Amino acid sequence: MSPATIFDIQLVLGYVPWLICFGVYFWPRLKPMDRVEAQRAIAILHAFRFFGLVFILPGVVGPDLPAGFAEFAAYGDFATGLLAILALLTIRARFFFWPLVLAYNIVGIVDLFVDYYHGTVFNLAALSGQLAATYVIPIVYVPLLMITHFAALYLLVRPQSNPAPAHGSDSAVVDGIPAAEQTMLRQGANRNSIDRCR
Repeated sequence: MSPATIFDIQLVLGYVPWLICFGVYFWPRLKPMDRVEAQRAIAILHAFRFFGLVFILPGVVGPDLPAGFAEFAAYGDFATGLLAILALLTIRARFFFWPLVLAYNIVGIVDLFVDYYHGTVFNLAALSGQLAATYVIPIVYVPLLMITHFAALYLLVRPQSNPAPAHGSDSAVVDGIPAAEQTMLRQGANRNSIDRCR
């Protein structure tokens, strides 16, 4: 099998375990979350994209890595990471937070699609050995980034529906404690207070 074939196979298969993992473990937790908390969780992942500058770091990548690919990938990741960090820093100022969430996701998606395009134009598959230590980024990290970008955009446009739980419902949860347990705790506390008074 040629290095180019290995790279292409790994590039595609990188999505499979992440889609399974995301569907089974992450999405069921993100979907019912408060909109801001869900966006914060995703933004934390993308805040590490400043690491993409490694594509232009001599000694880490090979000297024959095409500059047209490396520079756009590096600065696209860097811009996305900075925007994600700004979104996290402005989480209490919603006027800035929501536009920054939209901005880092749009910039990040454009960056990844252009990187795929540049990878094809510059025949990155045949030169994949020039990625050296950064080889893991397109194979392992990029699929998760792409999946979470689309999840973040979906959560942005999805209508927010948080129906208030029925009063006295056993399924209501406050401060992480189900209503039924809270009722039992209150009753226990009341009994203890009565016993002390006696």
